[in-house]
Amino acid sequence: MPNQPLNTTRIIRFWWPLAATWLMMAAEGPFVTGIIARMTDATQNLAAFGVAYAFALMSESPVIMLMAAATRWVKDRDSYITLRRFTLLLIAGVTVALLTVLYTPLYDLLIYKLLKLDAPMHDTVRMTLTWMLPWPGAIAWRRFLQGVLIVHGRTRTVSQGTIIRLAGMSGAAILFYHSEILPGSVAGGAALSVGVVMEMAATYLMARPTIRHFYSIKNRSGAPGLPEVIRFYYPLALATFIGLATMPMLTFFIGQSRMALESLALLPVVNAFIFIFRSIGLSFQEVAITFLGHSGERYRWVHRFVIKTAFVITFLVLIIVVTPLISYWYGHINGLSPELAALAIPPTLLLAAGPALTLYISWQRAVEMQTRRTRHVSNATILEVAVIALIMTIGIRIGDWVGITAAAVALMGGRLSGNLYLFWANRSATQVLFDKS
Repeated sequence: MPNQPLNTTRIIRFWWPLAATWLMMAAEGPFVTGIIARMTDATQNLAAFGVAYAFALMSESPVIMLMAAATRWVKDRDSYITLRRFTLLLIAGVTVALLTVLYTPLYDLLIYKLLKLDAPMHDTVRMTLTWMLPWPGAIAWRRFLQGVLIVHGRTRTVSQGTIIRLAGMSGAAILFYHSEILPGSVAGGAALSVGVVMEMAATYLMARPTIRHFYSIKNRSGAPGLPEVIRFYYPLALATFIGLATMPMLTFFIGQSRMALESLALLPVVNAFIFIFRSIGLSFQEVAITFLGHSGERYRWVHRFVIKTAFVITFLVLIIVVTPLISYWYGHINGLSPELAALAIPPTLLLAAGPALTLYISWQRAVEMQTRRTRHVSNATILEVAVIALIMTIGIRIGDWVGITAAAVALMGGRLSGNLYLFWANRSATQVLFDKS
């Protein structure tokens, strides 16, 4: 990015298409769970969808950071080719891994022995995940191309692809809802797959001019080799894998908690609501990488911007959570029964500060990536998941808490611990930036 003076307007102009992209993706969760909640056997299918979605996220986890990697590395023809080769290897790996889980004895072990679910849930979850087989590969290719577009300043093109994704997903979901050819959970998974495949295809078509642009640039930036990319990316992939393993872990603990079925049904619903606001923070990581550079002055400016934005996001969440708007959201938009809607409100209030913590940890991860210290990103995630597991163990095994409430407390405790670790780690990273400024 050109070293022009930073100001709020410039950052927002660059950021808003990415934030809009994540917000549109966040709308998928409430939409799909709202469809499932209005179909036959709603509670059972919401619970099955929650389990399937957790495993789908795990299969997706190794590819999540491809956008950040492309933003950080793609500068010319050679670096583009290296990242493309790396992306294709990841796509093959995650697809084979998901197939292995689904169609080997490992699946029975996970469902029956670990999660202790019954036979109907076993079959519904497997069918849902089978329809979601294209999910991780399509997301990998799309995120790689989106990183390439961001490097070229085409953030609005990224959001256009997401509009196509939402149109495909919602169209498929409505079709499955009215035809009732699939159970609710399976219909939700199939609709999500339709959406991401359409977005991947659209993003590729829109990115072709940018790809040609990078092909025209000879190696002038010291393009990384595949081993260097792997060393850079491995801690990031490990972090996202461990982080997204949180959902299956929560599912395991909740399955042994008080009000287990209700809590399993609410987990994807509450998570979908909070994710709407968390998505704003998640979208900032590539923005920070782009604007940060090796500059102590830029670090201070963007840091102040992050702090102010975190307070604004928390205020927006609280406006909804502490007013009747939250009951309307869960009761009318998500279609929950009055009993489930009432049970969802306390954990949502506990998670109100989560989006702000997500924004701040995205900023701190960007600092580590800019200085190529990605191991701290994975260390922070390991600590975060360990704290979540500890709180869930205490809350459910000792405190006998309701499952969804224990999950909310654990998620907040984990995210706070991850932020504190990166805050400590960033001290030496900022020194690297200041030395180069």
